[in-house]
Amino acid sequence: MGQIEVVGAVLVDDGRVLAARRGPQMDLPGMWEFPGGKVEAGETPQEALRRELIEELRCTVEVGDHVESTTHGHVVLTTYFCRLVDGMPEPTEHSELRWVPPHELGDLEWAPADLPAVQLLARAGLPTD
Repeated sequence: MGQIEVVGAVLVDDGRVLAARRGPQMDLPGMWEFPGGKVEAGETPQEALRRELIEELRCTVEVGDHVESTTHGHVVLTTYFCRLVDGMPEPTEHSELRWVPPHELGDLEWAPADLPAVQLLARAGLPTD
């Protein structure tokens, strides 16, 4: 099986990061992740992330700088800092959304592919504008 390219949003608002709990119908149910999804043919990672957040969270984001890239099994996850442009996130696939300060991210049970970005954010914090 080839590698699957996936993107995740480190969505930042008021010094906190949005964590999304995987719903019961998803792989790894109950674990936390950065929302996002698969990059489709012909899409850039940034385009895929904007599309996925409209579909999953019903909000529009601006995609910023690269955070981390991780390979876990056949999944390659690339995370990007994002900021809300329109709407407030609401779960359509996830069982819960939670805004978390960076130093508390490690308190949640994260999906394995998301852990390197979580650890980076817990150490380095969020960028300042």
